Formats: sequence, structure tokens, C-alpha cells
Amino acid sequence: MALGFFKSLVQKFTGRPVDWDELEEALIRADLGVPMSTRILETLQARPDAAKLQAQTVVEVAREEILKVLPRDTLMLRPLASKPKVILVVGVNGTGKTTSTAKLAYFLKKKGHSVMLAAADTFRAAAIEQLEIWSQRIGCDIIKGAYNSDPAAICHDAYQAADSRNVEFLLCDTAGRLHTKTNLMGELNKVQRILSRCDATAPQERLLVVDATTGSNALHQAREFHQAVQLTGVIVTKLDGSGKGGCIVAIQNELGIPTRFIGTGEKFDDFAFFESRPFVEQML
Repeated sequence: MALGFFKSLVQKFTGRPVDWDELEEALIRADLGVPMSTRILETLQARPDAAKLQAQTVVEVAREEILKVLPRDTLMLRPLASKPKVILVVGVNGTGKTTSTAKLAYFLKKKGHSVMLAAADTFRAAAIEQLEIWSQRIGCDIIKGAYNSDPAAICHDAYQAADSRNVEFLLCDTAGRLHTKTNLMGELNKVQRILSRCDATAPQERLLVVDATTGSNALHQAREFHQAVQLTGVIVTKLDGSGKGGCIVAIQNELGIPTRFIGTGEKFDDFAFFESRPFVEQML
């Protein structure tokens, strides 16, 4: 959903009756998804004044329906009492997965937590070096292996290291993979199985990184990754400038997976907890 989407609706329908087909198209093109778009339309059409709705009313109703779907409270990341909390970061290539992993590590460090990184992307050229540079900037330890080595083994070794050093959060950066590749998705299951041998509850968080500019494809990615690893949340990147946000609503509405963090730029600090009301009021 382009920034200022609701403003564009006001401009589109000010001074003339609402065209329902045109409104439906606008909502769907904003990546809200068909179910959410239909819900908004049905709510509007059920109003006694549906035949003479003003543009501002359309926006207010759409905003409130979206807020009903999005969680009111931000799900915080809290450390466990006596062992590392493992965060598995997954996604397709090009979404900003490794950068988001580093930003999350920085975010947690700023809040006073101890963090370790596991460079489990052993396939992409320079992925290990990229994460190592981030770890040096952040000031946290990193566990890595050779290229083409077993990602599950690296995550296992990282957990043992984090546990022995009393680290609160272990962030595992996995290789980017197409959600349509069954064998690669199966590899994530292996990573989870190996981690669960260290701690039956690990990984406690499984976060999918999606690129907001990919539109409805983000929903397809979320659906496939959720089937593979039972996602606990989403990190949405590239919400700056030409970024879209409708996928946040569609993923929550259709899959029940909350957006936990958003990325709005390239700097370390361009990363924050997702809050539904500011998102709807300022970005939509």
C-alpha cells in the first residue's frame, strides 16, 4: 500500500458518489487481500447512508476495520530465565533478511540484552562476511562455519556457545530460499529439529522477513513458510518511500501472523516494533 493510500482515496472520491467497483479495485491493489477488501466493502454497503457516502467516511470505516484485524498490543521479545531464546530468521532472497537480522540484534543490544549471531546462510556469496561485519559494528559474538557447510550444525554449535556464555538471545540467519522449493523448505525443518535437541522449546521465535514492495507475493511467501516452520511473526522491510504496507493487514487477516517489526530505511535505527495505530494513521 503506497504511503498516503487513504489520502489518495479521499482525493479519488471527493465531490462524487463512491463507485463500489472502483473502490474494490483500489483496496485490492493496495495489497489488503480480497477477504479484507470484501469486509470493508460489506461494512460500508451495510450503512444506511451507503448511497451518499462521503470520501472521508469511507476512509474512517476502512481504517477502523483494519484496526480491528491488527493486534492492539505489540508482542515484545523477552529473554528466558536461564537459557538463550532462539530467533530463527527466514525468508526468500532479496528481502533484506540478513540486514534485518543485524538490525534486530542491534535493537536488542540497545535494550541492554546480550546477543549472539549464527551465520547459518552458508550458500549465498559473502553472506557470512556480511553478517560478520554487522556483528563487529554491533559488538556481539558470531558463530560461523565454512561455505556449503550444514546450517543446522552451525545453529547447534551457536546454541551451545550462547548457552555457555549466558547469552540471552541467539539470532540465526538462515539462507534465503524460494518458498516454492520443497527441499529447501525441508532444510528449515532440519534446523528446527537440531535446535530442539538443545532445548525442546527452541526456536522460540520464527520470524519471516518480507519485502513490502512485493505486494501480494508477501502473503504467498508467508503462507508457505508458515506451513513449513509455524511462524510466530513477520518483519516487514522497505516501508520507506515507495514501500507498501497492505501485506501487513493481509497476512494478519488471512493467516493470523502478526507483524512484529518494521524496517523503514538502511540505518541501524530504521527498525522498530510494529504498532498498529501509528501504522494505520501515519503510513496508510
